[in-house]
Amino acid sequence: MRIGMFADMYKPHISGVTNCIALHKRRLEELDHEVYVFTFGNRDFADDEPNVVRSWGLEVGETGYQFGIDYCATARQLIPTLDIAHVHHPFVSGRLALKYCEPAGVPVVFTNHTRYDLYSDAYAWFLPRKMRMSYLRSYLTDFAEEVDLVIAPSPGVAEWLDSFGVTAKATVVPNAIDTAPFANPSEPLTKADIGMPDDATVMVYLGRVGREKNIEMLTDAFADAAARCPDLHLLVLGDGPERDDAEKGLRKRGLGDRAVFAGATPYQRVPDHLAACDFFATASVSEVHPLVVLEAAAAGLPTVGIHSPGVGDIVVDRVSGLLCESGAGELARCLEAMACDEDLRQRMSAGAREEAARYDIRVLAEEMLDRYREVIASRRERRAHTATEA
Repeated sequence: MRIGMFADMYKPHISGVTNCIALHKRRLEELDHEVYVFTFGNRDFADDEPNVVRSWGLEVGETGYQFGIDYCATARQLIPTLDIAHVHHPFVSGRLALKYCEPAGVPVVFTNHTRYDLYSDAYAWFLPRKMRMSYLRSYLTDFAEEVDLVIAPSPGVAEWLDSFGVTAKATVVPNAIDTAPFANPSEPLTKADIGMPDDATVMVYLGRVGREKNIEMLTDAFADAAARCPDLHLLVLGDGPERDDAEKGLRKRGLGDRAVFAGATPYQRVPDHLAACDFFATASVSEVHPLVVLEAAAAGLPTVGIHSPGVGDIVVDRVSGLLCESGAGELARCLEAMACDEDLRQRMSAGAREEAARYDIRVLAEEMLDRYREVIASRRERRAHTATEA
């Protein structure tokens, strides 16, 4: 099968969507499928994998998105030869995929990786919310009607797509991870290696340090919990526009020596860092099916988070982590409970590993291939029916 992955950005940009595409591409290639990535920008980047086709794109601030007008000649020649197109961003990449796939009869699948309403609140807050929501609802609804299949990475996102008026027909196919390197890191780090005392209890956050991730709430909750848990320390793996404020805020509270902001971390080194930690924490409610929670679980780390679509679809409260309803105070109490009870962490570590095994790429790649085959067969049946009627 010739498969096209369409994305507004790809490596070297670090994100859950990038990791998701790369992981599926590698696994599908291992199964002897031919996979192309069509993306924008970074045309001088030396890819360490085949079949990444980059077209001109202009980077949009610090968002990681690339604004492209059209695909290059190479992409335009390849797209009609695909058996299926899989869109991972609906705006630029999605619209261009439809432009070139529809005339060639190539079916298009779309995975909704993002709560676009919450991202709009975080980055387009200066525009009237009613106007923003009206535009998003209209655009996503029209786009969903034009593609052959809409995939939601979690039941919570499928419910959101329905309640937002986009579609009631989304098929749930969870995001996947490769559990092996997280369960058995090649070069595991110690607490001393990451600048922590040997007796520290380390909570780790992995991801973009941006407003949409509720970083301020996370650091506020950490500060409250740290006041009552003298061994609690924080490791932040990732970078973003909120990093400086977060670091300064903790220093002002006298917690600068109990928090390490390691910055952007190469993906292959993440399992080694997680090996030095005791539990994962996030305050984000904008996730759809967060790979970072799955990766932490595969490493045996229970998660503390807020009950919301995405995080709440993965973490089983008091089995593989602790979930609270909302607010820094509630989150701080859960952080304190996790940090101060080693027996609790050990019990939930086993639950986390068991939960992560359900999302291994070796299982879910086959499920995705089944969806591809169904869509291709359905498109062929429609074409045959149309030809018969003609």
